[in-house]
Amino acid sequence: MSSRTRTRGGAAVHTVRIPRQRGRRGSDPFVVVVPQRPSLTREALTALGGLLWRSRRALAPIGFGVLALVAGFLLHTIAWWSGLLLAPLAAGPLVWLLLMQRRRRGTGSSLAWRIGVAVLATSALAWLALAAGFGPLAGPLELIWLLTLITAQTAWLIVRRTH
Repeated sequence: MSSRTRTRGGAAVHTVRIPRQRGRRGSDPFVVVVPQRPSLTREALTALGGLLWRSRRALAPIGFGVLALVAGFLLHTIAWWSGLLLAPLAAGPLVWLLLMQRRRRGTGSSLAWRIGVAVLATSALAWLALAAGFGPLAGPLELIWLLTLITAQTAWLIVRRTH
């Protein structure tokens, strides 16, 4: 970069120095400060990033869904047989539901929420096992992922509003 144009302090400001003119020996040089405008793309990405950061708790299921998609892809790529190891874990939420009903009887809405959570967790774990075995976008797995994600996000927003 030439000595005439220089970015100062990492800020988006360029300082242009015009050297002293011949006829003005005792005067200071002119200094022109030109602010650099950020591009429209940068402003849009900054706004989107700020929006996502402010609503990060409300969008937690989407983050976990994307994480599960990436994990399913990596497990399928590295070790397809890991789906065989993950398959028995899909029964875990149903076992949890039976144990909870035995310890503390749930009725009405609490029973409905327990069943809903158990079904959602079972479908998510079954999807992860199938995604690790066959690939996350094989056959109807992408649709199952999307429907599970929409259901989890909706339930999350309902729970956050009522509690």
